[in-house]
Amino acid sequence: MQETLTVAAAQINPELGEITNNAEQHRDWISTARQNGVECLVFPELSLTGYALGPAILDVACLRNSELLLDLAAVSGSMQTVVGFVEHISPGEYANALAILRHGKVVAVHRKLHLPTYGGLEEGKWFTSGSSLTCTGLQQGWQTSHLICADLWNPALVHAAALERPDILCAPINSASGIVSAEFSNENNWMLTLRFYAMMYGLPIVMANRYGAEGSHHFWGGSCILGPRGELLAMAEDKDMLVVAELSRLEIARARLDCPTLRNANTPLVQRLLS
Repeated sequence: MQETLTVAAAQINPELGEITNNAEQHRDWISTARQNGVECLVFPELSLTGYALGPAILDVACLRNSELLLDLAAVSGSMQTVVGFVEHISPGEYANALAILRHGKVVAVHRKLHLPTYGGLEEGKWFTSGSSLTCTGLQQGWQTSHLICADLWNPALVHAAALERPDILCAPINSASGIVSAEFSNENNWMLTLRFYAMMYGLPIVMANRYGAEGSHHFWGGSCILGPRGELLAMAEDKDMLVVAELSRLEIARARLDCPTLRNANTPLVQRLLS
């Protein structure tokens, strides 16, 4: 089994609705990541479309086997690339989704499970929620799970994803300052939440957020890579950039021995209590 894995988060600021320009930007960052030996690259949520689409989702939605996604998959080569897009499910039904790309194929699609509709967020108004978790294979035994932004604010979803025993959690987000409320700090609370999950499950996390403006909203960036003890391995500056770190399978094993949350999960008891 491969001992180490090089992972990266691409902190970018896509143009709202400009899917062609955004795809070209993705190609450039994919090429840069491959040149730097990256084996798993994560873009932000809805990275191909921008966030506040409203009814414009009709103009940017595409099928999971679209030429656009297959082209990015071809450019990715053996690197796993995670991009955010609007998936066309059926007429009038669209998902906030991730396409997991590798070897010229769309390996899997994850539809956002928890659609926030509070504060300045109204995803439940426009999107259809997903109904399943997504775990994909990587290089020589490495596994990645995928959750989108507000999925991580439902601890039960993170627990369920962790029970699949992934080696990495990919966490694309679109987080703007003050969008929940003036009193709720996305900047502080995201880091608190991610570090807790990473430490509790011995689970490295690759979080990719945007940096920059979209309309009246400012996306604060902070894209980062956390190790299996919740330690900060790499963090973005306030600009478009690639955040890169190397993960160790041995360090993941040591962290999970020290804090055996997964080993002691007692799923039958939890299922009985929930029923």
